[in-house]
Amino acid sequence: MRFDLGPLAVAPALLIAGLTACARGGAPGKPDARAVARPAGLVLQIDEGERRVRRTAGKGPFVLKVDRRNGGSPDLVMGYEDLAPGAEIQPHRHLVADEILFVHRGTGVASLDGRESPVRAGATVYVPRNVTVSVRNTGGEPLGVAFVFSRPGFEELMRDNSVPEGQPVVPLTAEERARIQAKHRWHTIAGPPPQ
Repeated sequence: MRFDLGPLAVAPALLIAGLTACARGGAPGKPDARAVARPAGLVLQIDEGERRVRRTAGKGPFVLKVDRRNGGSPDLVMGYEDLAPGAEIQPHRHLVADEILFVHRGTGVASLDGRESPVRAGATVYVPRNVTVSVRNTGGEPLGVAFVFSRPGFEELMRDNSVPEGQPVVPLTAEERARIQAKHRWHTIAGPPPQ
């Protein structure tokens, strides 16, 4: 079957292929140069992934599980951390991504824009973008928390504030902390909720 477009008469399959390629930015019959190989996926155990240690006193290690570097996801970021008894994820908000926290073990308190709720194993905390979140461990064992972001960005802040596990941990200076916060201000703001 052909469409009668006068001198532009083409077969439907060729027309569709050409329109699809043009929409992608490529030429008909040629692969899009911007196309990225499809990720194969990952299966990671609880201790597997990119293991890192924060350069902030009192903060423990964390594991980046899935992001652009780990698994090749262009959109999602997922990780895991254990908060020591008494430790806290300081108040902050994400400007471009929603976040989900899933409590794997332990007990604590989650705060969303100052509203506090107790959390324990099995709890889910949904943090919409631009909502200030903090979490503190109120129990006697580590508070295990999995975190998922709807868009990348925060994982790079986490990398800038840490070193790979096994490397020397040199505490951040005030100047380094200010420089890192300024670099990542496009997606994360530290501090209490805006008034």
